[in-house]
Amino acid sequence: MKIFLAGAGGAIGRRLTPLLRGAGHTVVGTTRSKDKAAAIAELGAEPVVVDVFDTEALARAVKAAAPQVLMHQLTDLPFAPGTSRYDEALERNARLRIEGTRSLADAAKAAGVRRMITQSIAFVYAPRDGTRVEADPLDVTATGARKRTVDGVVALEQATLELPEGIVLRYGYLYGPGTWYPNERRAKPALQVDAAAQAALLAVSKGMPGIYNIAEDDGATSSEKAKRDLGFDAGFRI
Repeated sequence: MKIFLAGAGGAIGRRLTPLLRGAGHTVVGTTRSKDKAAAIAELGAEPVVVDVFDTEALARAVKAAAPQVLMHQLTDLPFAPGTSRYDEALERNARLRIEGTRSLADAAKAAGVRRMITQSIAFVYAPRDGTRVEADPLDVTATGARKRTVDGVVALEQATLELPEGIVLRYGYLYGPGTWYPNERRAKPALQVDAAAQAALLAVSKGMPGIYNIAEDDGATSSEKAKRDLGFDAGFRI
């Protein structure tokens, strides 16, 4: 298949592109920076320099690529947790989830793409005891910075699920190569970046439309649905 991968230069995108190519897929990978285009090409993708907030340019790029699947692996978190500008990063990422996902979903629809696979998060469920499953409510009564994050997730997931074959992957806190925590888990639910990339690869051809928790079996969330329907393996490593 031909895959339009938004965010090919990100932490998951860099691990995902070789997996897609190894599975025989053709990949068109986006970046906002001309300086990153060569690195995307080295991974085996055709680079396209486009800003997701430029809706017209994005629509043209998706139409020109004519993919069967659009993948949304974009994030905008330049400042790490615990730093003075982390709240700014959360605001930028929320805007990307709200406005950027809308642009991607609209571009996919206009190009006749049916399957859209989107990166979400599995750590915005409403507080309660026990293990979270996909049907549990999100923390929509949150306040402050968490409210903005939850609002972004809600908008992202709604836009994705408008597609006939919209699939939302709710990832745990990432660790591993290219993440803020390359050598250790720091929070639950946890997810190694290679396993995150493999889940996206599996969703290209498996799974019914809907939401899937993608995380390790650490008691925070249940990934049984993803194991059953996608063949997800939290122990996968490149």
